[in-house]
Amino acid sequence: MYRPFSAPILNRPLHATATAGAQAAADLGDLPNWRLEDLYPSPASEEYRNDLAKAETDSLAFEAKWKGKLAEAALKAGDEGIGAAVRKFEALEDLMGKIGSYAGLTYFSDTTNPANGKFYGDAQAKLTDLASHLLFFSLELNRIDDAVIDAAFATDALAAHYRPWLIDLRLDKPYQLDDKLEQLFLEKSMTGAGAFNRLFDETMASLTFNVDGEELPLEVTLSMLQEPEPEARRKAAQALTATFKANSRVFTLITNTLAKDKEISDRWRGFEDIADSRHLANRVEREVVDALAAAVKDAYPRLSHRYYQMKAKWLGMEQMEFWDRNAPLPETPTALISWADAKETVLSAYHGFAPEMSEIAERFFSGGWIDAPVRPGKAPGAFAHPTVPSAHPYVLVNYMGKPRDVMTLAHELGHGVHQVLAGEQGALMASTPLTLAETASVFGEMLTFRALLEKTTDDSERKAMLAQKVEDMINTVVRQIAFYEFERKVHTARKEGELTAEDIGKLWLSVQSESLGPAIRISEGYETYWSYIPHFIHSPFYVYAYAFGDCLVNSLYAVYQKADGGFQDKYFELLKAGGSKHYSELLAPFGLDASDPSFWAKGLSMLEGLIDELEALDKA
Repeated sequence: MYRPFSAPILNRPLHATATAGAQAAADLGDLPNWRLEDLYPSPASEEYRNDLAKAETDSLAFEAKWKGKLAEAALKAGDEGIGAAVRKFEALEDLMGKIGSYAGLTYFSDTTNPANGKFYGDAQAKLTDLASHLLFFSLELNRIDDAVIDAAFATDALAAHYRPWLIDLRLDKPYQLDDKLEQLFLEKSMTGAGAFNRLFDETMASLTFNVDGEELPLEVTLSMLQEPEPEARRKAAQALTATFKANSRVFTLITNTLAKDKEISDRWRGFEDIADSRHLANRVEREVVDALAAAVKDAYPRLSHRYYQMKAKWLGMEQMEFWDRNAPLPETPTALISWADAKETVLSAYHGFAPEMSEIAERFFSGGWIDAPVRPGKAPGAFAHPTVPSAHPYVLVNYMGKPRDVMTLAHELGHGVHQVLAGEQGALMASTPLTLAETASVFGEMLTFRALLEKTTDDSERKAMLAQKVEDMINTVVRQIAFYEFERKVHTARKEGELTAEDIGKLWLSVQSESLGPAIRISEGYETYWSYIPHFIHSPFYVYAYAFGDCLVNSLYAVYQKADGGFQDKYFELLKAGGSKHYSELLAPFGLDASDPSFWAKGLSMLEGLIDELEALDKA
């Protein structure tokens, strides 16, 4: 079922890096802006207006032809069969997805531009209205007996083609409401959760942070937490705290409203656990996620606690302040990495794994599919948006020339390669559940990191690289599971009534102190840092997908290192599958089973091994 464009996931916003100043920007080279003209020439273009009109005409015609007739169509084949109906529905999904993607990407290019906001809002409203005419389709399909659908697979070639989508759709059947209620939920989403998502985005984009009298945007201020000078990090942390506190009423209202909105929806649909709707959307079993979370929490002392104790010693501190967590080591190179060098680094690493992977990634550079500069109003962080199979994906980064920016570029291009390959499945089956959505991105990072590490012969430089990778993995695994536990606490507590900013801050500190360990002092002000994490707003309980993906890729990479041959072919088959197969089926060719409790321990062992290597270098 079409969903209007929502905010893309901003991947690992804490990894965003920046360096203020025109000279620094000049050192980076010519940073590309994306070519949204590949979708439409402009919001006022005839092409855009024509497609919007076509979407309306086709949606109404689809409703008139198929509503109330799907049970009968399931008994036929050819142009009047259920497969033909799904194919037409898929064409509508692609068309409406293109319209929504263009509006969303235009908006996220500059969320502070009122014209962009109006364009985005109008497009969302129109697409939501059209989606209400298509809502019957999935609901009616799920009322058809399983035996009738199974018979259609045998007699209708088109239905057989869409079998994975139809089977997957039926997993939602126990949680469906009647048609009128579903339509109400859909139409009210624009003035409910959707409105509060937009309020968060526009509020966050408009915030500034005062550092030594200079008003800085979020990206630049966050980047100062990675400055070599402790005083610069302290000032940035205090600036972040001051602005978050000044806006705490807004962020608290948004959090309370969205948590209550989710509780209402879950209660009406009959979900038992607060995260069950996310697990269903991810097509992953609750016990698998519970096992992941338990394994990571059990490993806190061996991973984050141990590493941060080592880092405190390297920085000459008995205990680090929270703003020192991402501080660079003294050995860390300070030279900026130009855009051209970043491009060469990532493409070379991808080519070393498989030329096809590098060729696909290169299209993002040559085709204008990447938006790289930091600018006022632009969405913070980074994301890869798939748009629709008839077009191509786009990548947004805020490139500032730090080593972590190169890793972020490798991460997002991994998503982009995945989206290009999965696009072969068509609009209905290209989307990858979150269980595997981070696979290609994290794998791309690992390839880039390993390629750089192999070229490094200097022990101090190797130590800095290993430390940076360990911190990235801790942020991706330990921190994201802590985020997941925080969300569980917030949504559970919200059932008992509204939460104050102080209530939410206490829940935040409880999970942060547990995950970070005794080597980091949780000073006053850190209780506000839950405010800016976009995942909590746009996609509740999304965050465990990062830990899932990182641990999975660690196991996958271990298989790659031991493989005699054929790994690349199996890997590309996994990416090409999109959402057409369950993750367990896609992992089986690699001999991996995420339902095995030991699976997560194996994935975490790679991170532990990197910490071991750092410890050995430190003693050498």
